Amino acid sequence: MGHLRQEVEPREAGLDPKALARLDQHFAHLVDDGRLPGYLVALSRHGHVAHLTTYGCRNREAQLPVETDTLWRIYSMTKPVTSVAALMLLEEGHVQLDTPVADFLPAFADPQVYVSGSGADTKTRPARQPILLRHLLTHTAGLTFGFYYAHPVDALYRDAGLESSVPPGANLAETCDVYASLPLQFEPGTQWNYSVATNVLGRVIEVISGQDLDAFLGERVFGPLGMADAGFCVTDEQAGRLAELYGEDDKGGITPIAGLPLHGRPRFLSGSGGMVATAHDYHRFMEMLRRRGELDGTRLLAPETVDMMASNHLPGNADRRTFGSPVHQEAGNAGLGFGLGVSVVLDPDLTRSPSTEGAFGWSGVASTTFWVDPRHDLTVQFFTQVRPTTTNAIFPELKRLVHEAVLV
Repeated sequence: MGHLRQEVEPREAGLDPKALARLDQHFAHLVDDGRLPGYLVALSRHGHVAHLTTYGCRNREAQLPVETDTLWRIYSMTKPVTSVAALMLLEEGHVQLDTPVADFLPAFADPQVYVSGSGADTKTRPARQPILLRHLLTHTAGLTFGFYYAHPVDALYRDAGLESSVPPGANLAETCDVYASLPLQFEPGTQWNYSVATNVLGRVIEVISGQDLDAFLGERVFGPLGMADAGFCVTDEQAGRLAELYGEDDKGGITPIAGLPLHGRPRFLSGSGGMVATAHDYHRFMEMLRRRGELDGTRLLAPETVDMMASNHLPGNADRRTFGSPVHQEAGNAGLGFGLGVSVVLDPDLTRSPSTEGAFGWSGVASTTFWVDPRHDLTVQFFTQVRPTTTNAIFPELKRLVHEAVLV
C-alpha cells in the first residue's frame, strides 16, 4: 500500500497557490452539487508532489471519504501501461514497430477491409498490407469499438457480442480471435480510430513473454516501480479502499452503476482498460515517464524510447481531427496527435483547452486523466469515478485551471 503525500509547497515548485485554490473550489463545487462523488487531484513539479487534494466520498452512500490510498478503476489509463510493456519487449529485440501482428497472432494473417453493405450483406476485400505493431500502438489498425454506432463495422462488433469489447465469458486470446474474424473499418495505417487495439497488444505481450498479461505487468512494471496496489483485481484487504463507480443520470446527478468485476482474478485481462490503481501507483508510473524511462535507479525504457513514445506518429504530423475516422473528426481532437499509446499535444493554439506543446497522456472513461508536461517538468493526475453520458466536460476545465497555476 502506498499513500501519495505532498512533498513541497506550491510556490517552491513554481505553482500559484491562489490558482490551485480556484482549481480545488471548482471541483469541490461539482461534488457539493452532486455531480461528482469525490475526487483526488495531484500536481508534481520537478519530481516532487506540490499540490494534493482529496474531497468528497469514494462511496457516497456509505459516506466513505476519498483518501490518498483510495483505489480507482483507471479504465483506459491502462493503455499507456500496456504500451510501455510492449516497448520493453521491443527494446529487448523480440519485436519491431513494423513487425506484422500475425507473426504472433496467426488469426490476423488475412485481414479483410470493409467495402460496403451491412450485416450479412457486408462486402470486404483483402487488406493491402498487414496490421503492424505500430498500428496497434497508434490506433491506426482499422479496429474499432462496438459502442460507437457510427459505422457498419461497429454494428458487426455488436453482433459478435463485442459492445463491451469482450464476448461474455471469453479470455483475452479468445476475444482477439473474434476481433480478427471481423472486417477492418479501413486500410491499416490510413486513419486514426480509437479502438480495441490495445487488447490485441496485450495478447501480443502474452505470446512473446509466455506469461499472462497480469503476471508480466506485475513482474516487469508494477513490482520494479513500486506500484504496490496496481493490478487487474482487488484483494479482500484492498476491497474497502475501492471507490464506488457512478454514472450520470437524466437529472444532472449521479447514480451507482456496475463496474469492472474486480473481486477475483478476471478471465479477461484487458490491456485496454482492466486496471485499478491508487494515485501513488500512477504517480510512480508518471514519474518514470517524466524521467524518460527510469525511477529510483530502476530503468524500464531507454530515454530515446520514451521520446519516441511521446512523439506524434500520425502521418505527416497530422492531428487526430484531420487524420481521424469520421467519429473522431471533432473540434476536441484539433491540435492533438498520437504517439505510442498516448495523446501528444502538437499545436496548443488549436487545442480545446490551454496546453503545452509536447505534453502527453491519456484518460479513462470513469473521468480519470493524467498528463506529463516535459516543458514545465510537470505531471498531473485526476481521479474520480463517474462515467459520463456525453463528452466529458471535466478535462478541459482541469487543464485550464492547471495552466493558470504554472508560474514559471
